[in-house]
Amino acid sequence: MASHRRPKQPSRARISVLTAAAATAVALSAQVAAHAAPQPNTSDVKAQIDQLQQEQEQSAEKYNGAKERADQLRKQADQLQDQVARGQEEMTQLQGGLAEVAGEQYRTGGIDASVQLMLSSDPSGYLEKASTIQQASSSQAEALKNLLEQQRRLDQEKTEAAAVLSSLETTTKDLNQAKTDVNAKLKAAQDLLNSLSAADRAALKAQQTQDDRASRGSDRVDLGSLPAASGYAATAVSKAMGKQGSPYVWGATGSTTFDCSGLMVWAYGQAGVSLPRTSQEQGHYGTRVPSLDQAQPGDLVVYGPDMHHVGMYIGNGMVVHAPHTGDVVKVMKADAMQINTIRRV
Repeated sequence: MASHRRPKQPSRARISVLTAAAATAVALSAQVAAHAAPQPNTSDVKAQIDQLQQEQEQSAEKYNGAKERADQLRKQADQLQDQVARGQEEMTQLQGGLAEVAGEQYRTGGIDASVQLMLSSDPSGYLEKASTIQQASSSQAEALKNLLEQQRRLDQEKTEAAAVLSSLETTTKDLNQAKTDVNAKLKAAQDLLNSLSAADRAALKAQQTQDDRASRGSDRVDLGSLPAASGYAATAVSKAMGKQGSPYVWGATGSTTFDCSGLMVWAYGQAGVSLPRTSQEQGHYGTRVPSLDQAQPGDLVVYGPDMHHVGMYIGNGMVVHAPHTGDVVKVMKADAMQINTIRRV
């Protein structure tokens, strides 16, 4: 019969040692975790979010440029492919005409030597050979000239179409990468915001509202308080100001959502003026205005060393602009950001 021994119970001293060791391990783990992931503060998060918003807008303008280029290349490729198709049809007709000549000559006693040359595998040498043996009639020579010229054009169009399609493939990759970059920046900014406590998020929002009011000088500017613009600039200013409160959406050109350059494109489009799509292109459009004190309503004020942002001067030292994701079209002091250039449309 097996014996049943009662398991040996740990001593109180052993229990105390184990408990103390466990407590120490928990405390050390907490210290390591705190050191590895320090609690973010609102100032640091705000600075990082501001930087991410700027980087997001840079990526958005790259996206706008790549999309504009892709649209142009796609249209060009379609036109070239249509030309190639028409050219191939004309080639077939010319070759068919020469074949008919050959067939008729065969039925009436044999193919003329000049036609044989035209149907040979080396038509480019036809004229030289035909001239030497003096067997080419003027009509046959003209037919072959047309055939050779059409072949040359067709080959050139095929080469151009292939080059355009290759450029379109590269541009499409750039477009997709820019889109990925924008979304990554937006997610990073949102993750930073989510890392804050509810109280810190509220404090950050209050700080952003305070900074925003300081940059604007007032909650909303009325057209009646601004100096009068003239010509199509007046229409552009009026249209842009009429969109105050409309949401910023990257890649958008209106009529209810806008990014920074998209607002400029839309507003001037209402005045019948076609602006280039990106802030970088707009930064080289029109004529340069030497300084802010010489700016007139309707001028484009382009910001940052890389020209990643643009607003429209409305007078009284203010611009109307679409700031960034999560914000709306509004006015701010024209010198609230680093001005790169001012352009008169």
